[in-house]
Amino acid sequence: MNISLTPELEQLVKDKVSSGKYNSVSEVMGEALRLLEERDACGGLRQRTRNQRLAELKAKIQEGIEASERGEVVDGEEVFAEIEEDIRRAEAQMQQAEALKLHLM
Repeated sequence: MNISLTPELEQLVKDKVSSGKYNSVSEVMGEALRLLEERDACGGLRQRTRNQRLAELKAKIQEGIEASERGEVVDGEEVFAEIEEDIRRAEAQMQQAEALKLHLM
């Protein structure tokens, strides 16, 4: 089998052989093809994972739509207000603990 490489790729292969890491052009090409095969296999795995995550997200969205249609919804502004209040309370507790710690020293 004969292959044609760009001058840049040909130089890269020669550099790999001259570095001593590979004994021949065939070894460099074999390693390159092995890595390509590995990358392709991982790409398929990434695609399956992506598709699975997308399917899960779509299912959650559908679940939310159905809950909304049943009237099982929570006002977003109320949720954020509760979260902000929880944060303020936690910050106040941390400040009190820090003040107590400094007072005891």
